[in-house]
Amino acid sequence: MKRVYLSLIVVSLLSACASEPPKTQTAAQVEDRTQAPKTTQPADTRPLAPPVQTVSPLKDPKSILSKRSVYYDYDSFDVKAEYKPMIEAHGKYLADNPKAKVFLQGNADERGSREYNISLGTKRAEGVRKMLSVLGAKEEQMESVSFGEEKPRADCPEESCWSQNRRTDIVYQGE
Repeated sequence: MKRVYLSLIVVSLLSACASEPPKTQTAAQVEDRTQAPKTTQPADTRPLAPPVQTVSPLKDPKSILSKRSVYYDYDSFDVKAEYKPMIEAHGKYLADNPKAKVFLQGNADERGSREYNISLGTKRAEGVRKMLSVLGAKEEQMESVSFGEEKPRADCPEESCWSQNRRTDIVYQGE
């Protein structure tokens, strides 16, 4: 029996020695991405397009927003139909840009008393302010003032000059 046990022990030892040794793990291959991949296509040698520069619609001469004056008939503060699309565009711009602020400057020609012209300039500026407000501009974005006859655009005693002075100017803050 001793022989049987001894044989079993020898066989066990031999079978343990006959097993494969554990494999050692090798480090994973790391791809070097610091170098540009090699291509067989030639590089694009066309010049780069110039960067696109966006012009503010307020300064773009093609934009209706570049128009800023509303002109009136003599002794009137009614906004003519021809200026309504321009005022609508400024109203939409102000509604879409809540940080924008405008000064509405009412003006009159030199005819009439100083007091009357200040009053008329106020009515002109306020009329534009009310239209802008209806179109979505907030009250805190607008300030109206009257210069009366004090800031003429043209200076001559005839209708061609007076018609240029009867106006409301839309002036954006910072311009």
